[in-house]
Amino acid sequence: MRFELDDTLMGEILFFMENQEGNFVLDTQEANVIDVYNNDSEEKFNFDDERFMSLPEWDSQDGYRLMENFSSGLKNPIVRQELTNALNRKKGVFRAYRDVLSQYPEAEKMWYAYKERNMKDTVLAWYNSLREEWGLEPVGIEPEDNSSLIFEDFNIRQGIDDFSFLAETVNGDLAGEVKANNDITSADGQILHINYLEVNPLYRGMGLGKALLGKVLEKADEKNLDVSIDLPSDSDFFSRSLHLENFNPVMKRFFRKSGK
Repeated sequence: MRFELDDTLMGEILFFMENQEGNFVLDTQEANVIDVYNNDSEEKFNFDDERFMSLPEWDSQDGYRLMENFSSGLKNPIVRQELTNALNRKKGVFRAYRDVLSQYPEAEKMWYAYKERNMKDTVLAWYNSLREEWGLEPVGIEPEDNSSLIFEDFNIRQGIDDFSFLAETVNGDLAGEVKANNDITSADGQILHINYLEVNPLYRGMGLGKALLGKVLEKADEKNLDVSIDLPSDSDFFSRSLHLENFNPVMKRFFRKSGK
């Protein structure tokens, strides 16, 4: 029997996919999930291939692979290593993984968003295989913007100067900072130079540096200022963000340490 995969049914399927304790099937007529073992009697169900069907396959191995992929993709080396250590345990892997994430609320939010997105993809692939059998076109889910999840636990506020901004956690801890001044003058006018941009190692790889940079660029655009920034030689990863903001490299700076 054909059925529509709306948001409510999607959420219900996702919830029961991870539960390994029951025997769950989808009642396509009622558009809900049934636990066969926890109903009055399994014999009361007249199971047939059209009305009742199994949920998309998902087991502990799928969950483990998802955790592996998420951990390997994290840019923050501290969180990545701790999660990898949790995965390498012989026992209690899932609990250890959750315990690590609970210590890093920002990474934890990223994990749940990543997990939900990937599980939704699994459900959607399963549903589209059914639609193909029904002779219908496949459907897609609008991509979700999860960027706001990263910053729910951060407050970015202006510092003492016009071109300084601070990123703080909800506990008031400093997570990142940017400072700039417009003391440099060129033939085209004043240049705003970013002379300090730093993110606490615990919060790197979450987009905070880019967010702080964006605040400075907003201020610069208000005052119609050109912007410059010096980067350490090992900051190629951040130069990609600068290129996206229409920065162009104009010089290389060489440094010689004292022989003393």
